[in-house]
Amino acid sequence: MSARQGNLFIYNSLSGKKEAFTPINSNFVGMYVCGPTVYNAVHLGNCRTFISFDLVNRYLKHLGFKVRYVRNITDVGHLESDGDEGEDKIGKKARLEEVEPMEIVQQYTVDFHRVMESFNTLPPNIEPTATGHIIEQIEFIEGIISSGFAYESNGSVYFDVEKYNRSYPYGELSGRKIEDLITNTRALDGQEEKRAPLDFALWKQAGTSHIMKWASPWGIGFPGWHLECSAMSTKYLGETFDIHGGGMDLKFPHHECEIAQACSVTGKAPVNYWMHGNMLTLNGKKMSKSTGNSLLPNELFSGNTPLLSKGFDPMVVRFFMMQAHYRSTLDFTSEALSAAEKGFLRLFEAEKLIGELTPNKHSSVDVNEIINKYYAAMDDDFNAPVLVAHLFDTVKIIHNLKEGVVTIKQDDLSKLHLAFTAFIYDVLGLNHAQTETSDDRLMGVMDLVLELRKTARDGQDWGTSDKIRDGLAKAGVQVKDSKEGSTWK
Repeated sequence: MSARQGNLFIYNSLSGKKEAFTPINSNFVGMYVCGPTVYNAVHLGNCRTFISFDLVNRYLKHLGFKVRYVRNITDVGHLESDGDEGEDKIGKKARLEEVEPMEIVQQYTVDFHRVMESFNTLPPNIEPTATGHIIEQIEFIEGIISSGFAYESNGSVYFDVEKYNRSYPYGELSGRKIEDLITNTRALDGQEEKRAPLDFALWKQAGTSHIMKWASPWGIGFPGWHLECSAMSTKYLGETFDIHGGGMDLKFPHHECEIAQACSVTGKAPVNYWMHGNMLTLNGKKMSKSTGNSLLPNELFSGNTPLLSKGFDPMVVRFFMMQAHYRSTLDFTSEALSAAEKGFLRLFEAEKLIGELTPNKHSSVDVNEIINKYYAAMDDDFNAPVLVAHLFDTVKIIHNLKEGVVTIKQDDLSKLHLAFTAFIYDVLGLNHAQTETSDDRLMGVMDLVLELRKTARDGQDWGTSDKIRDGLAKAGVQVKDSKEGSTWK
C-alpha cells in the first residue's frame, strides 16, 4: 500500500524529546538494533525489544522507505558481569556442557530464529556476528589508539574515558555526569592494568584457559562487548546512520560506550535517532530466574508453567505486546493475555467480515478520516496501542455496516478494506494462520450443536433448545435466531 512520508516523529533518547524524522538519504533508512548474546534461550524481554523494532521496520517500509535493518549476533566478548571481568558467557556455557563454543552459538541462534519466526518478525537485512568481524574490530581499535583515546596494557587495550570526556561529553545519552561516575566506580581486583576504573576494554588478553581467542597486534585475545556494535554498524550503515535501537538496559554502559568509540574515530555522532524499548514484568514483578518469576517463550506458548492458566498463541502474544507503547513497561498476566486473545479473535472476525460486505450507492462513513487516524497514531513515535484502538473503532463500523446502520459506497469500501488489512498484517505484523486450526475445529463443533438445536426446535422441543442456547451463553457463545436460521459468535 502506497503511503506518505514526512509526518513521522520519533522519540530520541539522546535529546529526550520527539523529533521529526528526517533520514540522511531521502528514501533510505539505516537501522541497527543490538541483537542477542546466544548463550541461552532468548527471554521474553529480548523478544519484546525485537518485536518493537520489527514494528518500526514494518512501518518504515509501509511508508515507502527502503530500510537496511542490521541486527547483530553476539557470539564472543560478552562477559558475565557485562563488564571487563569474569568469563565469556558463551565460553562458560560451552565449558559447563563440555562442547565447543560454536555448538552453543549454533544451538541458541537457531532457537532465537525459530522464536522470532513464530512471532512473525521480519528477518534483518544483515545479521553479522562478532566472530565474523574480528578484523574490522581490530582495525577500529587501531583507529581509536591513533586518535589518542585508547592505550595498551599487558596485552589488553582500554578506552580512556576521562581523556575522551575532555573533548566529547561522555554520558550524554544516559544523562550521567562523569564526576558522579568516577565517584561511584570503585577499583576491582584484577583491574590494576587500567589507568582508571571507568575505562572499558576494547581488547582483552586471553588467558591459557580462555577458549575463544584470536591473534592481534597486542597479543592473543578477544574483543570487548561494546566494540562489536560500533565496528559492524559503521561497516554496513556508515559513520553516521539514522536509527539505533535496543532495550532500555543497554543505554548505559553499552550504547554510551558505542558513542564514545565512534566519536573518537570519526569525530562525529554515529547515530541521529536513538530508540530504547522498555522492560517487561510478570504478574506485577520484575522477571527474575532466581526468584522463579520468569517465563520463556515456549512456556508461554504451551502453558507449561504454574505462572499461567493456559498457553497462548504467538500471534495473541504479539497482539498483546502491541497494546502497550514500546517505551512503556508491559506486565504479563494470564488475565491480560486472555483479554488480548478475545480482542485478537474479534479483530480477525471483523477482518473476515469486511470482505463480505455489500456496498451501497452512498457513504455515511468518512473513510479518509478513519485512515488518517491510523497514520496519525503510528506517526506519533510508532504508537501501536492508539492504532489498535482506532482499528477497534473500525471493527464497530464494520458491524454497523453489516447491520445496515451506516452505508458505504464501493470505492470507499475498497479503500477501507485495503487500509484495515494493511495495518493489521503489514504494520502490526499479525496473522491468524496459527489460530485458524482451533477456530475451524470450533466452527465444526458449533455447526453440529446448532444442527442439534434446530432439530429440537423443529420438533418443538423448546426445553432442549433453550438449554442448548443458555448453556452456550454461559460458555461465552451467543446464539442469534433469525428467519434465515441461527448464527453464533
